[in-house]
Amino acid sequence: MADELSAFLAAREPTPERPLLGLTVLVVEDSRFACEAMRLLCLRSGARIRRADCLRSAWRHLMSYRPTVVIVDLGLPDGSGLDLIAEVAGRRPRVPALLGTSGDTGAEARARAAGADGFLAKPIESLSAFQRAILAALPAAPKPVAPGRGGVEDDRVHPDPLALRDDLAHVADLLGNGPDGAALDYLAQFLAGVALSAHDAPLRAAAEALARDRSGGRTLAGDMHRLSGLVRDRLATGAPF
Repeated sequence: MADELSAFLAAREPTPERPLLGLTVLVVEDSRFACEAMRLLCLRSGARIRRADCLRSAWRHLMSYRPTVVIVDLGLPDGSGLDLIAEVAGRRPRVPALLGTSGDTGAEARARAAGADGFLAKPIESLSAFQRAILAALPAAPKPVAPGRGGVEDDRVHPDPLALRDDLAHVADLLGNGPDGAALDYLAQFLAGVALSAHDAPLRAAAEALARDRSGGRTLAGDMHRLSGLVRDRLATGAPF
């Protein structure tokens, strides 16, 4: 039944309202909140989505099938998304469209240098921007039809807040394990990205302060205490949910 449904969807023609109909998008993203946003964007665009939360899982997907589009977060728990972009860009036959995603300054240039065809800046919320980025990254021919135009509110997706809770619970677990070294770098990067997607300015500032102090070799106890308090408060009060 699943194979019959996939064949049926692949045979349908894209429309301005669903310009990505028939495409399969592999999203390599460790944040459940960010991934939920892209799930909604794919759903509304007509694309099928596959998800991987780390490099290892991404390679398992890529060894099993060839997606039309691969979207790679640059910061992953088991390595750099830039390495995955470079390896996927060098494979033959090549994935038709390969995009990077991040909220970091300068990330687009690094993704394109690694071989990405396009880039999605976080937070990823706009349906039209999502569709345009993928259509622009696809080969010149054949190319799906251009996206239609909707209202401003209709253009935005609103991910399930429970996905944000899952991300914060994951951060709380990481903090509870007393991270250091690479684990601490990953925690700061991950939480800054989650906070950016959630429009949580205080949490993002605290995560970025941790990253700066770690890079500068400064004492981290205050940063860790501040982050732990902010995460605990949000989980306890359910304010973002």
